[in-house]
Amino acid sequence: QVQLVESGGGLVQPGESLKLSCAVSGRIFTIVHVAWHRQAPGNQREFVAGVSRGGTTQYADSVKGRFTISTDSTWNTVYLQMSNLKAEDTAVYFCAALNNGARSWGQGTQVTVSS
Repeated sequence: QVQLVESGGGLVQPGESLKLSCAVSGRIFTIVHVAWHRQAPGNQREFVAGVSRGGTTQYADSVKGRFTISTDSTWNTVYLQMSNLKAEDTAVYFCAALNNGARSWGQGTQVTVSS
């Protein structure tokens, strides 16, 4: 079992930055991939960024060059550094971990980009 708790969301203006954190607990050593997804009102949940145990990162085209996913050395915390935020980045952001073929989800943190 893996537990995930997101934090760091809030209200920012367009062009500003925000850093999200995801606290990971449980059977961390079984995790092979962690990712951030987001869901805007009326939309389906979509992939934002991910990183594998080997260090390979993946990004959605819409956030490439603006967002960076990282973890601490023990994978206890997963970060999403978001820069040059746009109104269309407004969504609930979820952390997800893949282990033993199953995906665990956090409860999400709201990010609102508005002037």
